[in-house]
Amino acid sequence: MSNNPSFVLRGIEDVEFEERPIPEIFDDEVLVEVKKTGICGSDVHYLLHGRIGDFIVKSPMVLGHESAGIVSKVGKKIKHVKAGDRVAMEPGATCRVCDDCKKGRYELCPDIVFAATPPYDGTLARYYRIPGDLTYKLPDTLTLEDGAMIEPLSVGIHSVANLGGLRANEKVIVFGAGPVGLLCMAVAKALGASRIIAVDILPSRLEFAKQYAATDTYLPPKPQEGESKMQYSTRNAKTLMEQLDVEERGYKAIDLVIDASGAEVSIQTGILVARHGGTYVQVGMGAPEVQIPITTLLVKELKFKGSFRYGPGDYELGIALAAQGKIDLKPLVTHRFTFEQAKEAFQTNRNGKSPDGKAVIKAIISGPDVSVDDY
Repeated sequence: MSNNPSFVLRGIEDVEFEERPIPEIFDDEVLVEVKKTGICGSDVHYLLHGRIGDFIVKSPMVLGHESAGIVSKVGKKIKHVKAGDRVAMEPGATCRVCDDCKKGRYELCPDIVFAATPPYDGTLARYYRIPGDLTYKLPDTLTLEDGAMIEPLSVGIHSVANLGGLRANEKVIVFGAGPVGLLCMAVAKALGASRIIAVDILPSRLEFAKQYAATDTYLPPKPQEGESKMQYSTRNAKTLMEQLDVEERGYKAIDLVIDASGAEVSIQTGILVARHGGTYVQVGMGAPEVQIPITTLLVKELKFKGSFRYGPGDYELGIALAAQGKIDLKPLVTHRFTFEQAKEAFQTNRNGKSPDGKAVIKAIISGPDVSVDDY
């Protein structure tokens, strides 16, 4: 008899617990007993809309992909982990033979099997089967919750360190102080950024960002009646630069712009405040189409990059920075739920706060029969 309870999305706003077969593993795979899983915005988006772009939920799908757990079984070819090891789980298995995989950009693999991206099941279950090389043994200094947080941290690593190429003493601005934005700030701080500006429309988020990793914060003004988005962004960029003493060239210029909001006006403002010859990385997902000041981007010779998930080395660097104490993941976990409370967890995440009014940054769901107090 199976004992693999799973949290399954059956349709829009339709989730239920189901018993699924325990997966059988191949020689190069690992069976992980999942202990901690963070709720990602994509999980909530699938719940509410049943799709993200061309990824459409057409059949029941187990949710979750930000996970860590304990190795239950290993295939014959696995040598780096053994049963009983605590591991972080990188949730995207690639084909390994396409041009992008061979070039070391496996996040672009067209045949990636990514947890909780249709049609593939996610990790909110007792057991999850995963290629062995996508499991990373956790140092003793990191908890299983930390292990689950390595997934969103790797998104920040990919954006700031890998694509952004941040160097010590450079200046960064991050639009959006949600989980990914905060982790981008944390990565920038760990890598030695001399200035980290957090931008958000919620004062409470800015307050947290300042305590966590930002050196400066900026609260954008309200739009004026009849003002277009581009007109607003131009005014917003000017105000930001005046208030924070930012210039487009020289020592006071911003070397790296990260947009973790997906908001059109943030994207526009980011291009306008970036230094000449600087780098802009888009990691936030919002409207599928936006207007940008293309002439400004051209004249400044900005390096404009999209950031999608994470690639080679991102998980390892994330674990190293967390294990060395250069990034503290614990303050970001604001809410904890048992596996049986998964529906409540998703509702709380949707609301942005729990019934007691506490704002959600990251909610963690424990595995079946795992206490929320067992980190």
